[in-house]
Amino acid sequence: MIKLARLRFLPDPTSREDTFVGDFLRRETVGGAVALVAALAAVVWANSAFGGGYEHLREFEIGPLNVEQWAADGALTLFFFVTGLELKREFLVGSLSKISDAIVPVVAAACGVAVPALIYTIVNVVGDGHPGGWAIPSATDIAFALAVLAIVGSSLPGQLRAFLLTLAVVDDLIVIVIIAAFYAHGFDLTALILAALCCAAYAVLQHLRVPNVLVYLPLAVGAWWFTHESGIHATIAGVVLGLLTRVRTDRPEETSPAERIEHVLSPWSAGVAVPFFALMSAGVVIGGGAQLASDPVVIGVVLGLVVGKPLGVFCGSWLLTRLTRAEIDEDISWTDVLGISVLAGVGFTVSLLVSDLSFTGAEREAAKTAVLFGSLISALLGAGILIGRNRVHRRVAEQAHGDV
Repeated sequence: MIKLARLRFLPDPTSREDTFVGDFLRRETVGGAVALVAALAAVVWANSAFGGGYEHLREFEIGPLNVEQWAADGALTLFFFVTGLELKREFLVGSLSKISDAIVPVVAAACGVAVPALIYTIVNVVGDGHPGGWAIPSATDIAFALAVLAIVGSSLPGQLRAFLLTLAVVDDLIVIVIIAAFYAHGFDLTALILAALCCAAYAVLQHLRVPNVLVYLPLAVGAWWFTHESGIHATIAGVVLGLLTRVRTDRPEETSPAERIEHVLSPWSAGVAVPFFALMSAGVVIGGGAQLASDPVVIGVVLGLVVGKPLGVFCGSWLLTRLTRAEIDEDISWTDVLGISVLAGVGFTVSLLVSDLSFTGAEREAAKTAVLFGSLISALLGAGILIGRNRVHRRVAEQAHGDV
């Protein structure tokens, strides 16, 4: 009788993957810290005596867009382009390239998107609120979640870092599809066709191994602008171009074009683009007191991030190991997975973007306030759990080292 090998849940990553995850964490830790400072500055500025100046800056027009639109439609496109590069790398040569390794984080990510959306929808349907913001609590912020993990999890197994990275990457892909499918405004088919032609030309040049960056720039700008004009959010162009970039190396090459581009653009994405978006988007005027606390939108977003995210991620992972041949790695406990699941409730960047796409006026401000509070609560709770687990893993490592 042939015995089937059991799938390994959270397998120990290879040295190459672990190095990549480590590099990614170090880069995003800095970017997450800078973005956090920018978000705090925006909140303080918007609620200060100079709040009027903040609003004037956001509404100041530069060319076809105002500053706030340049942040959401322009700067975030760079962030999503780097995300697209990461997505393709993970699918072809990274942690998502093997179904056996990818199945648990993929299912966990899908459940982590669905459950918060369901909770938000139920709260707003029952509470006579605004169900249209159902996707707001569905996103996990890669930069902030990984930054918190890097700060509190120095002794945690590398499997957990790889799991959170994979979870956040798949999560972003799902939410990107949601944005494209459900949050398009004033659809223009001609503009979309032109955007598709620019992307197709970009793909052909990649296939032909054309190395000159200047050839790609007009196509990238054209794809971005025509996507914006089509009614689909412009950041989708960034993701598509990232996915079209070659990630496999040819024989003479030491690094692929995707790796070289990511190496150059990641500091700009994490250190400039995301903080700029945070500065222009997180500046909500906090007020309303009991009225804000009773708003179904606020309740739905906070519950979605703080309760729905960990419930979806943890239960999705646990059920899959019970219903399939997948099993948890012996170095990992379910408390570790719980900590990562709670940390996945840090929404921030993409959640703020979906808030902008879902609402206007007071409800948009309420939704953004809820995102900030929900993300902060998730970060603190997740950090608290993982700090305790970090101590446990440190003691285990010290004992093992002492025995040797």
